Amino acid sequence: MALELKTTGRVVTSEILLKLPVKYILQMWCVSKSWLDLISSPDFVKTHLSLSANNKEYTHHRLMLSSSRAEYHFKHCYLSSLIYESVTRVCDFDNPMRKPRKTVEIVGSVNGLICLIIGEQDLFIWNTSIRKFKKLPDSTATLMCGYYLMFGFGYDEFHDDYKVVAIFRNMFVDSLYFTEVNIYSLKSDSWTSIHVSRSGVLLSRCGKFVNGKLHWITKTAHGWDIICIDLADGKWGKVEQPCYGEGKLNFRLSLGVLGGDLSLFCYYQRMTTHVDLWIMKKYGVKESWTKMFNINHPADLVRFLFYPPFCMSNKGEFLFQFVSTFMVYNPKDESLRYLEVTNCDTSFEASVYIESLVWPIFPKGSKDAIITKA
Repeated sequence: MALELKTTGRVVTSEILLKLPVKYILQMWCVSKSWLDLISSPDFVKTHLSLSANNKEYTHHRLMLSSSRAEYHFKHCYLSSLIYESVTRVCDFDNPMRKPRKTVEIVGSVNGLICLIIGEQDLFIWNTSIRKFKKLPDSTATLMCGYYLMFGFGYDEFHDDYKVVAIFRNMFVDSLYFTEVNIYSLKSDSWTSIHVSRSGVLLSRCGKFVNGKLHWITKTAHGWDIICIDLADGKWGKVEQPCYGEGKLNFRLSLGVLGGDLSLFCYYQRMTTHVDLWIMKKYGVKESWTKMFNINHPADLVRFLFYPPFCMSNKGEFLFQFVSTFMVYNPKDESLRYLEVTNCDTSFEASVYIESLVWPIFPKGSKDAIITKA
């Protein structure tokens, strides 16, 4: 009976803790050794991540705001505040890896881990929620003058590994081909180099992670392509695009992720005054591309950039960014609502991340630790 009560108590404790935000869970470290073991267990960390990721109110989702200015400190806010509250205050968030006079850019975020690049060269993996970060070893590629880089960050579920992809192309070569791709494995803490020859100029700096693959928009001699690399086997592929409609040839594309699905913002130039949002509801199936809505805008704003939506609320509204403004679009009545945000700079890029306990960088001698005391 005593053992049964002890087991029941552990289950109840686990169910309560799983509902808490990360910052409160971290305060439970010193309650007892059994609580520490519970919170540190892989099953608890994975379950907490799953519950947080599937929370329809986005109470565990944040936006990290970054800027190309070297003196910039990160800022952040909750998605739920932007969607459901009348005013959102953006909070300052210092970057512990910050270096003087070097820019910081977010490559991507997966399972609460954020990949950063500092000064076009130093790469880090960072979990802001548990205040842990790791500097990645230098890539094997030679950063020659004239090379430019594109990056991506994602999770290889088949090998249970987090990977960074770095793409290099010489700007001074009269060619549409990029010639070298390096892939970093967190599990092996090393880079491997793949020599490739693919046509197209990569127009999106950081790849979008969906279905185990990283995706970029490329411009070719024949139009637009969506290319992807499978993180499990390193093979390249191409994603078929939606049927945009007859006569709609003069447009630009912007790639995004919405609710785990690949999304496209399509900007028509000089022909119309709207942008279309497309969602690929079943990955890899061309027929599953669905046009969710189009947003009308003044003709003189076509030169500015709309960013694909960050999320859709439980009311069917879409949150997205236009230049340096957050907006909510309601497709039911085609209304646009401009959000009031304080303490926010005029120039930034925003990336979604989930608060999590994930930290797959094991101390020596440990086989099952996911997080260590911050």
